[in-house]
Amino acid sequence: MKKFAPALALALLLPACGKGAPPQQQGPAQVSVIAVRSQPVTLTTELPGRTVAFETSEVRPQVNGLIQARLFEEGDSVRQGQPLYRIDPQPYKASEASAAAALARANAAIASTNALARRYGELVKINAIARQDYENAQTQAAQARADVAAQQAALRSARIDLGRTIIRAPIAGRIGRSDFTTGALVTASQANALTTIQRLDPIYVDVQQSSADVLKLRQQILAGQVSREGGAARVRLKLEDGTTYPVEGELKFTDVSVDPTTGSQAIRIRFANPNRLLLPGMYVRAQLVEGTQAKGLLVPQRTVSRDERGHATVMVVGKGDKLEQRVIQTTRTVGDSWLVTGGLNEGDRVVVEGGMMLRPGMPVKAVPYSPKNNAAAATPGAQAQAK
Repeated sequence: MKKFAPALALALLLPACGKGAPPQQQGPAQVSVIAVRSQPVTLTTELPGRTVAFETSEVRPQVNGLIQARLFEEGDSVRQGQPLYRIDPQPYKASEASAAAALARANAAIASTNALARRYGELVKINAIARQDYENAQTQAAQARADVAAQQAALRSARIDLGRTIIRAPIAGRIGRSDFTTGALVTASQANALTTIQRLDPIYVDVQQSSADVLKLRQQILAGQVSREGGAARVRLKLEDGTTYPVEGELKFTDVSVDPTTGSQAIRIRFANPNRLLLPGMYVRAQLVEGTQAKGLLVPQRTVSRDERGHATVMVVGKGDKLEQRVIQTTRTVGDSWLVTGGLNEGDRVVVEGGMMLRPGMPVKAVPYSPKNNAAAATPGAQAQAK
């Protein structure tokens, strides 16, 4: 028994020594940070809108009559002045002939009255006739000249009405369906249009923007915080299927008044539409490139959280490599980042990863954030190597 005592004591001592070993001391937690740097930031606003034809003309007759023929194909492109309908011209030809005859009669009358006035003028000089007769002759000559002018106007009016029996396209564009067929009776300036013509190249996009946003942008431009190239906002367009329209638009008009019911202003944008891809009434989203802010501070959206009061906050590595919680002011998103207008300064180190379970005031070890390294660490191979 005495022979086994030393071995037994040694066996009991070894586990006791292992249980009593002090744990290894751990250093500060490691966090990935980015240093905030000022940079030029392009400011954009996305607004919903509808496409509107550049020009729209509802074709109506200007004279009464029966439609004898339709001279176009529905859906075709028509040029300005192209004949569209022909109204029965016979009544208007008769009116033109009557006006021409009345003019000829007035011209014949003016010749005789002028001759009489000249003869009376010679006779009155030698007191061969009463002066009243001479004045009456002068009046008749003046009336005859006035009748000629009136008949000339009547003839022009008759010819205008005769010309209007051919209804022509007032503008160039794409013509729609015809609501009246051959044989239909139409009247001048009727309520129902015969057809409609729309000019589609270029085309307008109408959107609504908050007047507060418009005012803020104007103040930033006046203060020199935002600049515009060429002085006008550039616009890109997203179509209903999510694709981007290949042609950039130009902001042409901002309404001078604010809608009191919505607090918004109407904005009109013009786009070239050579392939007729855009049609009136389409729903689109316009991306207005408002300008460039020369010194903008951007932080990734993933770094921003909300406190119990709803304020936007970020974690910053401050003095002594200790965590600080900062309340920041943000106005808009730019891509996957927030544009910060207050609460951060250039050079501040914002925590991107590793600060989820940490509290303000805790010491940390800050390392630069690298998206590539973090993406590689997330792969199964990298995780296996780390293990």
